[in-house]
Amino acid sequence: MSMQSTLRAVTDSKHEGIQSISPDDLVSDAVSKMKSRNIGALVVLNDGGDVAGIFSERDLLTRVVGEGLDAAATKVAEVMTPEPQCVEATMTVQEAMQKVTEQRIRHLPLVTAGKLEGLISSGDLTAWALKAQQDQIEGLSQKLSASVIKNKALIALIVAFSILIIIGILSS
Repeated sequence: MSMQSTLRAVTDSKHEGIQSISPDDLVSDAVSKMKSRNIGALVVLNDGGDVAGIFSERDLLTRVVGEGLDAAATKVAEVMTPEPQCVEATMTVQEAMQKVTEQRIRHLPLVTAGKLEGLISSGDLTAWALKAQQDQIEGLSQKLSASVIKNKALIALIVAFSILIIIGILSS
């Protein structure tokens, strides 16, 4: 696990399915689905299964609540973010983190050959980065421990050799 891992590795490690909705579904249905699954966004798929947009908590806040729209009478297509930034499975975690930071987005649909394969959130990326750092720290700690053990053995040999030299000098 590293920052150079691909997004394919991130999606493979997730055990949840891709949550999507149709552009013709109502916002109230989208909100209900997001709430029941405790997620912050749904990928909006057209009839052909292509990514048409993304509907997120931010869309709900700014485009529905902020505009005073009725969630039970508003279609997702009217308030979704159309043509979201999509990424490919070969993009690295580091590149994806840079993208979400620079473009201030929280969700990246993972698309291969035009078909949705997953949804990567900024939280997924942060969790991956944290685990990668923990793995790196553990590896460095193990190397340091091995080095300390070798150094202790070397110091013991030097002390023993010094004692033998001193005994030899005093015996003469």
